[in-house]
Amino acid sequence: MAAMRVAVVQLASSTDSDANRRLVADRLGAIASDVDLVVLPEAAMHDFGSPDHDLAAAAEPLDGPFVQLLAEHARRLGATVVAGMFEESAGDLPFNTLVALGPDGSLLGSYRKIHLYDSFGYKESDRLVAGEPAPLVLDVAGTRVGLMTCYDLRFPEMARLLVDSGAEVVVVPAAWVAGDLKLHHWRTLLTARAIEDLVHVVAAAQGGERYTGHSLVLDPQGQVLAEAGPDEVDGLRVDLDPSAVAQARHTNPSLANRRLEVRV
Repeated sequence: MAAMRVAVVQLASSTDSDANRRLVADRLGAIASDVDLVVLPEAAMHDFGSPDHDLAAAAEPLDGPFVQLLAEHARRLGATVVAGMFEESAGDLPFNTLVALGPDGSLLGSYRKIHLYDSFGYKESDRLVAGEPAPLVLDVAGTRVGLMTCYDLRFPEMARLLVDSGAEVVVVPAAWVAGDLKLHHWRTLLTARAIEDLVHVVAAAQGGERYTGHSLVLDPQGQVLAEAGPDEVDGLRVDLDPSAVAQARHTNPSLANRRLEVRV
């Protein structure tokens, strides 16, 4: 099987949705059509803004202008494109959603963030509603790819749920807020998920002053294949070896050695 060709787009969104679409179009337009998977950060459609910023007013449906833009570039590239947005809901608060557009521009799936960032003095649940706890795993170029969002990373059972659903690659779009030890946490948690679940991890981060940046791609042994810096314009191109997961799981069969009866 050929390597999975991955492009990671790191950017810094604003609270101007029109400007963000132009930014995303520019960044996607710079990618050549020799990729299988393109990953953009959480909130690529529209930044979180200040704690009193109305995200419900910015939310869009799954067939809105942001998703249509992604579909256009997915078709042009012949690739799967994953990005974060705020999605309209039937209630007062929107969802924090990842959308995946297939090579034909169709919506392959959407994942509504399960774990809202009510931590470090912030309360995401004041402005967003959590999705139902259901895993989303997609077929991309013959490989099973699972999706999670930012704060989900702090819950190891989330990645394990994706792996138990067949994921060999875990994709993590994030807007990981900068702060004391936060970059250390980001790198450590991504590495832990790769090692304990024996998967490739592809993490696309928001960059700029507010967020940590440092988009990261790791192999199933936790080795760094590529890492961006903190700037919003940093991006990554990586080829993932499809045999690496099987090799790692043969060498370290920890998933097969689990004693499920000890689960709480």
